[in-house]
Amino acid sequence: MSADPRKELTQGDALLVVDVQNDFCPDGALPVPRGDEVVPVLNDWVAAAREAGAQVYASRDWHPRDHISFESQGGPWPVHCVQDTEGAAFHRDLKLPDDVIVVTKGTRFDQDQYSAFDQTGFAEELKRKGIGRVWIGGLAEDVCVRATALDARKQGFDVHVVLDATRAITDESKRSTEDELKEAGVSLV
Repeated sequence: MSADPRKELTQGDALLVVDVQNDFCPDGALPVPRGDEVVPVLNDWVAAAREAGAQVYASRDWHPRDHISFESQGGPWPVHCVQDTEGAAFHRDLKLPDDVIVVTKGTRFDQDQYSAFDQTGFAEELKRKGIGRVWIGGLAEDVCVRATALDARKQGFDVHVVLDATRAITDESKRSTEDELKEAGVSLV
């Protein structure tokens, strides 16, 4: 791997920006500490991906108002990323290209989906396009980035998580997540 892993991007790669939505940033309903710090890093990665001819994808939580994961429904989380709300919008400074493909998850009221690969058709999309390597950044490293990276490995993709383009909920969970990802064969760059 080169000193600048962005130089490794090729036309056969995908860059996946995971859940960089207002509700996961400071002042959001479910903020990841310093979550907004990933935005300029991801913007650099998006620009490098475009230059290399790699496809850019962005996943988003897109919950119905009565989603099972909400505390009001007996779940663990406060209400967040409700469909068609400002909280569910991508961060205003995130520079996604016009041809970004959005992967929508968490749409069922009765089931949570942390992974961009969970019942979204995303794996099939990547395979149809001949993409073998996936670069991942976004929020939160220890929840949706983790689940997405692990599912990508299970689907047979070469997976790279860009650590400076992620933030975790806690330092402890960051360490355990990174150990788990490495054990699963995910490259941490």
